[in-house]
Formats: sequence, C-alpha cells, structure tokens
Amino acid sequence: MVIAKAYYNSPIGTLIIKMTHKGISAIEWGDKEHEEQIPTELENCVSQLREYFNRERQSFDLELDWSDAADFDKSVWAELLNIPYGKTVSYSDVALAINSPKAVRAVGAANGRNPIPIVVPCHRVIGKNGDLVGFTGGLETKSSLLQIERPLEFGKQGNLFQ
Repeated sequence: MVIAKAYYNSPIGTLIIKMTHKGISAIEWGDKEHEEQIPTELENCVSQLREYFNRERQSFDLELDWSDAADFDKSVWAELLNIPYGKTVSYSDVALAINSPKAVRAVGAANGRNPIPIVVPCHRVIGKNGDLVGFTGGLETKSSLLQIERPLEFGKQGNLFQ
C-alpha cells in the first residue's frame, strides 16, 4: 500500500515517486508538468535524485520495495544495482551474471518491468552492439540519463562499451 507520493519536476520531466512502508516502490514518468509536491517521507529520495541529476551522486542509498515482484525480476534488478555509474552492459551480460545465459529476452522483459528506474539503473543496459534499445521512459530519456553519467564520452550514435 502506497503511504506517500511525490511529484518531482526533474531535468528529464516530472517523476512520480511512490513509497510503501517497506521503501520506494515506484518511480513513474509523469505525462505533464505537475506542481512539485514532496512529502516529508520522500524528501531523502528527491534529494538523492537531485544530487544525481547535478552529477553529485553516483549511487543511491534508499530502501526499495520489490515485495510484489517475481523472483526472476528481483534477481535482474539486483544485478542492475551492480552496474557502475557511467558504465553500460548488454542484456546478455546481465543474463550471464544471473546464471541464466539463455534468458536474454526474459532479462529484457524484467528490465522493462523495473518499477524504480534511475535508482535501479535499467538505463545502463543496452543492446549487445552498443545501440540504445528499450526503455519505458523512451530512448531520448535513456540517452539523457547516459549523458548525465558520461557527458564527454557518450554520443547519440556512439558505442557505449569500454
């Protein structure tokens, strides 16, 4: 059950942040600008997001609530938390890391179901050939997030692997 909801007008658009008693349960893309509303329970989350967008934070220290998710999805999301700031991996890299090398499409689907983007950095997963593919916030948003993390290295058509 959601106990708090915030509207944060970020550099990539309005984010709707939801929290349960267990932690942050969702970050969703708002479809239009909304008056910023940040309840006390979500001030820390919004503060950390602001620091991220200002290039002052590379990882998040928040309680997350994945309690309603399937075990496979949780394993994928936990692996996403291991991707370093400014780095990218392929869907097949994630599948290998969770010991399911044939589950590349399932990893992609789990990535798409990630309820807490940015904090759980699904934007750091790209196609094996270096192309930007699949992102619930849209490829332009994915590109923007990667540019925040690698402003001097990332080009719209550039290969992101290092």
